[in-house]
Amino acid sequence: MLCGMLERDKQSLRKCSLVLSKQLVVDELLIQSLQADNILTENMAETIMAEQTSQKRSWRLLLLLPKRGPRAFSSFCSALRETEQQHLCDLITQSSEEDDNETLVDRTVRSPPHPTQEEFPAKRARTHESMEFSLDADSPINPPVLPCTPDFYLSRCQQSYRMKSAPRGLALVISNVTFDSGAAPDLDPRKGGEVDDEVLRKVFTELDYLVSVRRDLTAQDMRTCIETFCRQSEHRTMDSCVVCLLSHGVEGAIYGTDGQLLQLDWVFEAFDNAHCPLLQNKPKMFFIQACRGDEMDCGVEQIDGPARTLSPSCEQRDAGREGEGDADTTQSGDLRRPRIKLPQRSDMICGFASLKGQKICTAAMRNTKRGSWFIQELNSALRLCARDTHLADILVQVNRRIKEREGYAPGTAHHRCKEMSEFTSSLCKDLFLFPKYQPQY
Repeated sequence: MLCGMLERDKQSLRKCSLVLSKQLVVDELLIQSLQADNILTENMAETIMAEQTSQKRSWRLLLLLPKRGPRAFSSFCSALRETEQQHLCDLITQSSEEDDNETLVDRTVRSPPHPTQEEFPAKRARTHESMEFSLDADSPINPPVLPCTPDFYLSRCQQSYRMKSAPRGLALVISNVTFDSGAAPDLDPRKGGEVDDEVLRKVFTELDYLVSVRRDLTAQDMRTCIETFCRQSEHRTMDSCVVCLLSHGVEGAIYGTDGQLLQLDWVFEAFDNAHCPLLQNKPKMFFIQACRGDEMDCGVEQIDGPARTLSPSCEQRDAGREGEGDADTTQSGDLRRPRIKLPQRSDMICGFASLKGQKICTAAMRNTKRGSWFIQELNSALRLCARDTHLADILVQVNRRIKEREGYAPGTAHHRCKEMSEFTSSLCKDLFLFPKYQPQY
């Protein structure tokens, strides 16, 4: 039978509980780590993951940990590091060390050493307001997703897409990193791609999506995975969905690990109003990290002077069809009220890492530790801006940040190369994610 956690560690968790409940990402990887250390039983893990919101999962875990023995604290710290939440590990270990020092002063004599527990270097105390997120210098820096305020939700909820289900929706991340050298000899491994899918898993988990990550799939496996995802009954009770596709690609398609192509138009069709009725009138978000052609953007020197803009292309209106009726709904004697019709495809927004006809250069545009430019900037913008910015404006911010970046590879053709992201949208309302806010009605 397990005894309780050490008193200093209990105190540390108690002191940091507010920060942990707001910032801790409790997902399958963290829970599996604690199960592997025999800190959580299978029933406990299921109980935690059954909670509907990230904050509730955090509270459930924090209630259980103090009862799971003296190893629970060090195991929890290890799990935090494994899931790239080092800042929270630093926070609770620093608090535990401070409690130890206070105890030593009170007793004026050194206490006997505590049972074996992992040691961490002392770091200065961090407050909730001035938290530093100092991960490895080459690793992604992930501040917590900033929460939406009740006042902001109430001021925007009527004119934007409904976004109050818990969870907000299902998210699918397909990431092809390693390719079959026999079937696809020209497709190099996407070093750093595993960083991208982990970044996406974490940020959308914090945004309260149920995230599924699939890695290294053939074109047919990607197709099967997407078809299965589209048919999931959970879409009926959720308010949105997210699909992220990361691979090598060409204009209009991405590669499976077998070198075969999956057409993006087929992907969008799978989620349209005819093929995915459970998501009708709900926002569907797509993010594509892939090449779209063979041309590398070497950049153009900016000319001094006023900014120059091009007028947007003229809208192509559908002329001469206003009077055409629908024979099926205007037949005499049909007293039933006709159903509202939807266009075949609507309520979608898709962010692309590069412009149509341009290629993302692996050497210049993706860092093996930080991941790709587009996913880096998307992650940062979602974390800092989703609290009060709708998604289309977030993607404009991503475009601006991508525009400012340059490749650094002196002595190669890729030195100072550029990239430009873009997005397309058929959204019909503002799309706010209202992170970490759960309406009470």
